[in-house]
Amino acid sequence: MIEASFTGLLRTLAYIVLFYYLFKFLIRIFAPILMKKAMSKVQQKMEDQVRQQQNYQQNTARDTSQAEVNPQEKKKVGEYIDYEDVD
Repeated sequence: MIEASFTGLLRTLAYIVLFYYLFKFLIRIFAPILMKKAMSKVQQKMEDQVRQQQNYQQNTARDTSQAEVNPQEKKKVGEYIDYEDVD
């Protein structure tokens, strides 16, 4: 049966602490860069959506203005009757 030595335990704890502080240090360096990239992607998507919405509104406004210039006569189908349920 193999027993853990005290020096092995200390070495493992030292590695854990070292990796923790190294990870913390790297996060402080790279987190702002990653956040800037993420925010620029979100901003670009929002700008694309705004452009699409503006194009859609312009197209619908153009279509409605053309419909007003050339109104089409609607066919009269008949009289509207509202039915009610009788209990």
